[in-house]
Amino acid sequence: MTNLFLLSTHSTYDLLRHLADSWGLMVMALVFLVLCLWPFRPGASAITQDAALSIFEDETDDQ
Repeated sequence: MTNLFLLSTHSTYDLLRHLADSWGLMVMALVFLVLCLWPFRPGASAITQDAALSIFEDETDDQ
């Protein structure tokens, strides 16, 4: 059990490099797609419309 924590620096680097090259790339691509498609989900039109028009509001619009 203690041998798992006593990996050499080289083998730890190789393991992390392999994970980043395979699963890391897939996770980053999935996160990118989710973030790109998030504003287009079915219930988000009112929220995105408010966010798009918020730059045209000033302090007197709330009165």
